[in-house]
Amino acid sequence: MLRLYELGYWSFEGRLALTGQNDSWSANISWEHSPETEKIKLSGPMGQGAIVISLTGNVVTIDRGGDDVQSSAQPEEFINQQLGMFVPVRSLRYWVVGLPEPSHSYRDTDVGFNQAGWMSEYKQMQVVDDGAMPHKMTVMNNKVKLKLIIDHWVLNGTKAN
Repeated sequence: MLRLYELGYWSFEGRLALTGQNDSWSANISWEHSPETEKIKLSGPMGQGAIVISLTGNVVTIDRGGDDVQSSAQPEEFINQQLGMFVPVRSLRYWVVGLPEPSHSYRDTDVGFNQAGWMSEYKQMQVVDDGAMPHKMTVMNNKVKLKLIIDHWVLNGTKAN
């Protein structure tokens, strides 16, 4: 587990379903992590309606294509405003690799952990390099449910299916 906290670069491709109290949608997702930046691309079928969310430090930028680029120094609040539901993107960068965020306390469960009012459940894992990475997972609270299926992981340059 410690080696996952030390991973400098990782990326994955998969599918995402997000359900809130008043809305739900699904998208293809491509996420690239480096020590400085999170780059998350969400797109519909055949790449339609692509949105690129970049998080560098505490600044988030959402690029909807063309000249429609907006930034904010309040990432979670801005993403909530743009997507219509709250997604804890700073914590999610740890949760997607199966780790609790190191700056917050957490409680283990049979299928994952609870942290900061969110439940992370790991439904199915996949072998990547010499370890296990999430394949199917759910992150939820009492208002939002995010389902993620990760098809391909790349850890420090090694692609896995």
